[in-house]
Amino acid sequence: MKPHLRPLIRLALTLGALPVTGPAQSTPPTDPRVTSWFVAPSGNYARIYESTAAKNAGTAVTTWSRNQGVQSSPSYAGVMQVSYSDTWVYLRSSGLGYHTMGPWYLNAAQTQNFPNFPANQNVLYRIPRTPAVPATKTLTGAGAIGYSVDGVALFDNRDTFSYNNASATDASPVNGLRGDGIWNRDAYINEGVTFDAAFAHQAGANYHYHANTPALRFQLGDNVDFVAATKTYAEKSTAPTRHSPIIGWLADGHPLYGPYGYASSMDAASGVRRMIPGYQKRDGTNGTTHLAATGRTTLPAWASRAQNRAATLATNQTGPAVGTAYILGHYLEDYDYLGELGKTQGADFDLDLYNGRFCVTPEFPNGTYAYFLTIEADGTPKFPYTLGRWFYGAPTGGAVQGGNIAESVTEYVRGGQALAINVTAVAAGSGVLVSWTSIEGGTYAIATSADGSTFSPIATGLTSAGLTTTYNATTVANYYRVTLTAVATYDTRGTGGLSGVNGNGTATYSTVGASGTARLINLATRAQVGGAAGTPIAGFVIGGTGNKRVLTRAVGPGLTAFGVTGALADPSLSLVSGSTTAATNDNWLAADAATFTSVGAFALTNGSRDAAIVATLAPGSYTTPVGAGTGSGITLLEVYDADSAASPTARLVNASTRAFVGIGESVLIPGFVISGTGTVKLLLRAAGPALAAFGVTGTLADPQLSLFSSASATPLATNDNWSAAANAAAISAAAESAGAFAFTAGSRDAAALVDLSAGSYTATVSGVGATTGTALVEIYVVQ
Repeated sequence: MKPHLRPLIRLALTLGALPVTGPAQSTPPTDPRVTSWFVAPSGNYARIYESTAAKNAGTAVTTWSRNQGVQSSPSYAGVMQVSYSDTWVYLRSSGLGYHTMGPWYLNAAQTQNFPNFPANQNVLYRIPRTPAVPATKTLTGAGAIGYSVDGVALFDNRDTFSYNNASATDASPVNGLRGDGIWNRDAYINEGVTFDAAFAHQAGANYHYHANTPALRFQLGDNVDFVAATKTYAEKSTAPTRHSPIIGWLADGHPLYGPYGYASSMDAASGVRRMIPGYQKRDGTNGTTHLAATGRTTLPAWASRAQNRAATLATNQTGPAVGTAYILGHYLEDYDYLGELGKTQGADFDLDLYNGRFCVTPEFPNGTYAYFLTIEADGTPKFPYTLGRWFYGAPTGGAVQGGNIAESVTEYVRGGQALAINVTAVAAGSGVLVSWTSIEGGTYAIATSADGSTFSPIATGLTSAGLTTTYNATTVANYYRVTLTAVATYDTRGTGGLSGVNGNGTATYSTVGASGTARLINLATRAQVGGAAGTPIAGFVIGGTGNKRVLTRAVGPGLTAFGVTGALADPSLSLVSGSTTAATNDNWLAADAATFTSVGAFALTNGSRDAAIVATLAPGSYTTPVGAGTGSGITLLEVYDADSAASPTARLVNASTRAFVGIGESVLIPGFVISGTGTVKLLLRAAGPALAAFGVTGTLADPQLSLFSSASATPLATNDNWSAAANAAAISAAAESAGAFAFTAGSRDAAALVDLSAGSYTATVSGVGATTGTALVEIYVVQ
C-alpha cells in the first residue's frame, strides 16, 4: 500500500522557516526577529590580530590581554543562544565578531596602540517582537542601541565627546573634558582611524560597530569582497543584484539592513540600488547653511529640537571655524536634513530623519519600517551611518539586568559550545564516511546501532577539525551517532550556562546496493508562479523499460485547505516531451479522482480550478509547464507513479524544477516519497550560480539546501556550498554517473548525496542571508 501524501504536503507547506541548527520546534517561528540571527560560525573561537605585523603574517591569537581587554581563555565568537516569547526575543552573545578582529591603533601611522583589546561581554539583550511607534521619539543613548546578527553591539553615530567652547577645543579622553554637548563629534570622522578592517573598535572592552559593517556584510553575502592580500574588505565594483540582508536589530524592534534596498520602496520588482540618506553637509547647496562662511553659529533644525535649544547660538555656544583642524563633517551638527529644507523623501532622497523608511523587503514582503546602513559608492561610511539622533520606534528593548530571563521562553537556536550536532553518513568504498558539524576545542565519540535505540561505540577521543569533522568508519550499520564528550577550557561568559557536552546527533544509513524494491513514487514542488516569479519549469525522467502510468497535478486553490495564503487561483498544466505537447489541462477531470485516491494524493474539491493530467508515458524526459494566466501565486507541482508496485520495470529516476526562490512562504520546497524495501541513493542539488552558464539571468547567488524526513524537523542533511562538503568527491562522481551537468569547484551551488529508505521527505531551497533569485532544484536516482 502506498503512503498517503497528506503528511508530505503538510510538511512541504510549513518547513520554509525551519532552523537548520538547534533543537526542533513544534511550531517553527517565522518572525525574522527570531530567525535572522547568524549562528553557524559561532563554533569557532574569537580571534584577534594584535598588531599589523601579526595581521600581515596571518598570525591570530585566541587569548590576549591589554588593559580592560583581557581574554585569558578562548571565547566562542558571536551568538550563543536565541530564545523568544510572545513579546520578546532574547539574545545571548559573547559580543565578539566571527571575523578576525583587529589590530587597532590611535593614529594613521600605527605607532600608537589603541588602549584596550576587546573581551567577552556576557551579553543578554532583548528586542520587542511587536514594535511600538510613538509620536514622541527617543534620542539614542551611549552604549549599545541594538545588536548585529553576529552578536556584536551597534552604537550610534557619536563618540560621546563634544566641543568645549570655554577651552576652544574638543573634549577627549586625553584632556579630561566632556564638552558642552552642542557640537557633538562624529564617531566615524573622529575615531575611524582606530577602526579595524571590519570598521569596529572597543569602548573599554566592548567591541562594537558605529557605521558600515563590511566584514559582517561579506559573511552574509552582501555586495562586499574580501581582499586576501591585505585582509581587508572592499565594496564590489559591480552593481548589486539583490537586496541587502538584515544586519542587525535595534532596541525598538526594527531591522537594520545593509545599504542596498529596492529602488521603489513598495515594489520588490523595481530593482536594487544604494539607499540615499536625507542628510547633507551644510555647504550652502540645496538650501543648506554655508557653515564655512557663517561659522558654526547656528544649529540645524533637527539638532535644535534634539538639544531643546534655540537654533541661533550664543557666543559661548558656538563651535570652531570650519577648516583643516575641524573639517566640515567633524560634528553631527554639520549636517542639515533635506526634508526640513523643502526636499521630498522618495524623490530627492530615500531615507527619513531617522535614517529609515517604510518599505517591502525580502523578509517583510508586506512591508515594514526599516533602517539602512548608508555608504558612499565605494563603501566609505556616509552620515548618519545607521540611525539619526532618534529611534523611530519606542526603544523598549535593551540589556537584561542580572543575566536572567524572567519569563517562560522557547529556545530557537544555540551557538558556541552548544551548537547542534548535525550528522551525515554516506558510502565511502567498503565503509562509511561520517561527517558532522563540530566546534573548535571539541572531542567526540561515534557509536553505531542496528535499530536506532541501542548504540555501541566504534571510536572515541576524536578531536574537532573545525566547523566540520569527518571520520571514515569501517563498521557498516544502520545508524551513526556522534556525541560531544568534552570541550577544552573556554570562557563561559555569555553562554547562559549552556553546556554542549553529551549533545549528540544521529544519521540514518543503509547499505548501498542492498536488495529491495525501493523506488521514487511521488515528487512534489511548491513554487511561486506568475508575476515577478515567472513560470517555473518542472520536469521528470522515466528510466527503465516499458511504459509508466503517471499522474501530474498543479494545485492552487486546493492548497487553501492547508492554510496556505496567496495560492494561485487558476493554474493550467501541460505535459511536454521535447517540442511535443502530449496533453494539457486547465480544470481537472472528475474521471481522474479515482487515480488521486489510488496513489494517495489528497482529494481536490469538486469544481475547483486545480489542474491534473493522467497519462501513460514511454521512458524519456518530460516537462510540466504551469500557466498562471494573468494571476500569480503559490502552486504545488506533483508527479505520481500511478502504476502498481507489481510493475517496476519503468521508474521515475530524475526530477527537476527551475523556479524563483523567495523567502518565507516563497522558498522553493520540493518533496518526494520512496516506497518499497531497502534503500535508494539520491543526489539532491540546488543550482544557482551554475545556471549563468546556460544564459539564465537573476539567479540565486548562494542557495542553501536542507533535507527533512516527515518524521522529524531535524534536517537529515544540509549543505550551503557543495565543494565544501566532506563528501564533495562523491557528490561530483554521483553527478557524473547520473548525467548531471558539472558544478564548478568552489561555486556556491549546493548538493547532498543521501541513502534513503521508504518514507516521505521534504527539501528546502533558500538563499543564504534571505536572498532571492532563480534556482534549479534536482533529484537524481544514482545507480
